[in-house]
Amino acid sequence: MEVPYKRALLKLSGGALRGSGPSIIEPESVNYVAQQVKFAWNRGVELAVVIGGGNIWRGQEASEQGMDRASADYAGMLATLINALTLQDALERIGVITRTQTALPVQSVAEPFIRRRAIRHLEKGRVVIFAAGTGNPFMSTDTAAALRAIEIGADVLLMAKNNVDGVYNADPMLNPSALKFDQLPYLEALNRRLGVMDSTALSLCMDNHLSIVVFDLFVQDNLLRLIQGERLGTMISDSPKAVINQE
Repeated sequence: MEVPYKRALLKLSGGALRGSGPSIIEPESVNYVAQQVKFAWNRGVELAVVIGGGNIWRGQEASEQGMDRASADYAGMLATLINALTLQDALERIGVITRTQTALPVQSVAEPFIRRRAIRHLEKGRVVIFAAGTGNPFMSTDTAAALRAIEIGADVLLMAKNNVDGVYNADPMLNPSALKFDQLPYLEALNRRLGVMDSTALSLCMDNHLSIVVFDLFVQDNLLRLIQGERLGTMISDSPKAVINQE
């Protein structure tokens, strides 16, 4: 089956590896995520991954407690590397050829980020995990995901959420009447401040016409269904108007 996306970047939160238990990293959750990635990879899509580190460390929270913000953000970048190596191991154990590239030099455990090498890995059918964000403090992993997706020429940025199936006009946990968008223009997502991703990342996608799909990774096979062309979650793009889900 021909897939609609030749190359995609999957953005995972650190919480995707944590699950609902007390552990920082839950093996069952890691294995689930790895299996979902494998299903998509098996369809022949060139797949890259950016993963956050919030299950281990949040730079902004540490900064609010008095830590220097730049130092706190660098610590957060190292947390993303721990998650990347964990996911790489889980993927390789189930037969997915994987490379981790990091924006901070840690030569003993990962390659440095080199754009042309990353693209070559993808062309050879390897999953590439990008760790350590952009390598710069004050930049979120959402911004790193947008930047890396553009750098590698991805067709789409897939924003995986944990038990959230798209973008709503209000918080569905607080407002049972909240409505989900099937489609949303970049500018409306920015102006409404819906919390899809930080404004820097969203603006970067808008300026480079990179479509974003927000979906729930923890519904079995959702990633595979997206890769195969099903309309799931919320598409944020150059669409002329917002479309509310009518179901």
